[in-house]
Amino acid sequence: MKRIGGLWTLLFPPKCVLCGKILRDGEMDLCKECRVEAPLCPNGKRKPQFLDSFVAVWYYEESIRKSLLRYKFYGRRSYAAAYGRLLAMELLQAFPEGFDVLTWIPVSRLRRLRRGYDQVELIAKAVGKELGIRPVPTLKKIRSNPPQSGITGEAQRKANVMGVYAVRPDAQINGKTVVLLDDILTTGATMGEAARTLRTAGAEQVHGAAVAAVRK
Repeated sequence: MKRIGGLWTLLFPPKCVLCGKILRDGEMDLCKECRVEAPLCPNGKRKPQFLDSFVAVWYYEESIRKSLLRYKFYGRRSYAAAYGRLLAMELLQAFPEGFDVLTWIPVSRLRRLRRGYDQVELIAKAVGKELGIRPVPTLKKIRSNPPQSGITGEAQRKANVMGVYAVRPDAQINGKTVVLLDDILTTGATMGEAARTLRTAGAEQVHGAAVAAVRK
């Protein structure tokens, strides 16, 4: 098995998830340059409506934007492991005593079918692996709405996601502290609506986390 793993690494060497350079010995997920230069998102800078707090790894700019677009639309599913490790580090700092439920904002069934995967679910699984907690689905999408990326204006985005989600009947969130994951936070309308849905169903606290957030 070691020989097979060595051959695989030789043929497909690990690359930085941001710039795509081959990683040097001792580097993991990010090259030294990107680890230093990528614009970090300070915790507590943003808190969308209905959330108790929000954290992100980076601002959604330059190489981070390109990386997430490759992941989301061009099949770079392997990026999920790196995103998950980095986001897990943020959550460890934000919740040193832990939390009750790790979940994510789901895509529609049609979008998952077209893309072949739910990009946020993959990140949630990677985060859960790092933290030793099993992510559970708590939301389902009950209305097919146009993609938020094609809509401008905060009010229009809020209207577009209103009533889009419902809590799954098997979700156990009553009185729980929930961490809700997404890949990208722009205006916060989607995460705010998902958080509102969870709180209405009995969640005591809902905290948001994303790989990247638009700078405001």
